[in-house]
Amino acid sequence: MILDGKLDASVRAAALALQAGQLVGLPTETVYGLAADSDNDAAVAQIFSAKGRPANHPLIVHVADAAGVQRYAKAVPVFAQQLIDAFWPGPLTLILPRLPGAANASTAGQDSVGLRCPSHPVAQAVLQACQQLSPPVWGVSAPSANRFGRVSPTTAAHVAAELGDDLLVLDGGACDIGIESTIVDCTRGVPVLLRPGAITRDDIERACGSRPLSMQELTADTPRASGTLLAHYAPSAKVRLMDAKQLQSALDVLGADARHIAIYHRSPLRSASPHLRLQPMPHAPLAAARELFGLLRDLDDWGAKLIWIETPPDSADWEGVSDRLQRAAAAG
Repeated sequence: MILDGKLDASVRAAALALQAGQLVGLPTETVYGLAADSDNDAAVAQIFSAKGRPANHPLIVHVADAAGVQRYAKAVPVFAQQLIDAFWPGPLTLILPRLPGAANASTAGQDSVGLRCPSHPVAQAVLQACQQLSPPVWGVSAPSANRFGRVSPTTAAHVAAELGDDLLVLDGGACDIGIESTIVDCTRGVPVLLRPGAITRDDIERACGSRPLSMQELTADTPRASGTLLAHYAPSAKVRLMDAKQLQSALDVLGADARHIAIYHRSPLRSASPHLRLQPMPHAPLAAARELFGLLRDLDDWGAKLIWIETPPDSADWEGVSDRLQRAAAAG
């Protein structure tokens, strides 16, 4: 059931559903999430069941504001507070040391917790409404509202198609960002980038004065985090990344017989086949991120068996898109 997220009655219905231990499809500025009360272990368990998500893959807790951190984290390093001040509300998740007993079912047995404050007005309205209930709901765990490992939803219709019409989904329009939040581990004394997103390494460095290390640079004691498996975000069609020269060579070899192939490209390409789908990729990384998951779903619906994608530029502002594409390709 899809409700208009702009209506107060819809927001209250979602808040009451969360308080009652039910699941809700919730729009955020990144992707739509499958939300449950973070402090209700039985409700959170429904997320894992609905998604088919492994129990050892932790969830991100969404809070209404920076004050919500105190209910889940026992310490906030100086650089983490600087990131909160700079980017919350927004598409940034911080991994922080967890308060004992907080969000038990969402953390996969770890002593850390992922926290985010979304900026989407519907998500904010629901989180604020949850705090006004008696008893209140202080945080909601909300991974992407799709089957585990598949393409994340960026519209309410995507959620309903993925998880069924019985789920209460608030329609907040298409997501502005379109890929999941940047995740920064703040438990090891320095910022470590676990998952790139719209907030880049350069953005993080400017905000806290320290350039984040990569997972490869500081591998010891890396906490498990949402969306960091090698294979993830995959459509039904097989995804392959190629540079422009490789793409053109493959099209030349296949000639007029090529079919059931979609090509997402920035460089000019030519093909003798009328059965291909040539889909231009935006040259701006934020625009490419915004349309990426919706396009992958559309290409599946079109009937693509193979999706060939031109490798994005090797730069910090493209890192989030590149990360999602590499994980999608690894699933094939």
